[in-house]
Amino acid sequence: MIDVTEATFQTEVVERSLQQLVVVDLWAEWCGPCKQLSPVLERLAAESGGAWVLAKVDVDANPRIAQLFGAQSIPTVIAIGGGQPVDAFSGALPEPEIRKWLGSLLDALRDRLPGIKAAEENGGGVEVPEDPRFTEAEEAFERGDFAAAQAAYERILDVEPANEEAKTALAQVKFTARAEAAGPDAIAKADADPADLDAQLAAADLEVAGQQPEAGFARLIDAVRRTAGDERNKVREHLVALFELFDSADERVMKARRDLASALY
Repeated sequence: MIDVTEATFQTEVVERSLQQLVVVDLWAEWCGPCKQLSPVLERLAAESGGAWVLAKVDVDANPRIAQLFGAQSIPTVIAIGGGQPVDAFSGALPEPEIRKWLGSLLDALRDRLPGIKAAEENGGGVEVPEDPRFTEAEEAFERGDFAAAQAAYERILDVEPANEEAKTALAQVKFTARAEAAGPDAIAKADADPADLDAQLAAADLEVAGQQPEAGFARLIDAVRRTAGDERNKVREHLVALFELFDSADERVMKARRDLASALY
C-alpha cells in the first residue's frame, strides 16, 4: 500500500502500472463508507503478496487526481494497468464482490503485466489470517443485518474495550443503520418543522451520508440553540456521535465543535 499525491502520481501509479496492477482508492477523512472500504482493500492488498498495489489518494489534499478520473463521489476505486484505467467501481462493495473483481482483473492482465506473475511465482497471495470475530461482524454488515453487526462489535469491545478498529466500525454500523432508516423525505420533513427533533436528527444523518457533513452539523447546532434540558442533550450527543465518524483533525469537525461550544455556552 502506498499513499499517493499529485506530485507522485506519475511515478507511483502510471509508471508502476506498466509492470503491475495498481488499484487507486479515492477517499477522504469525512467519508463514512470509505472507512468501511479502505480496511478491506488494505487487507486484500496484503494478501496479494505484491500481485497488485493499493494506491490511496486523499481527494481533499489531491483534488486534481479525483478530477482526472472524473470521480462523482467517493469512495471510488480505479484499476490501472499499462498506464490506463481498465475498470472502476464506486461505493463500499461487499468483500466477496471486491475479491471477484480483483481476480478477474488479475486473470485479464497477467500476461500483460510481468509483475503479477513475478509476485505469484515468488510466493505472493499467501493469505493473512482473519480475525473471525471481525469476519462475523463484517459479513453481517454486508448483508444489511445491522443489529447483528452491532452485537458482534460490542462483543469484541466487551473483551477489548480499547480496540479502536472495533470502536470505529461500531460507530459506522450505528450511523449506517440510522441513515438507511431515514426516509428520502427526511430533509424536507425537518425543514418543514424545525421543532421536530427526531426529524432534525434523521435529516442530519442523511446529509452526512450524502457527503454534506457541514449541513448536517449546522442543522444540529441550530437545534441545540433552540432547545434546553434533555432535548438539548439528546441533540448534542447525536452530533458528537457524528463527529466520531471523522478524523478529529478534520477542519469541518473542528469548526463544528467550536460552533457547538458557542451554542452551548
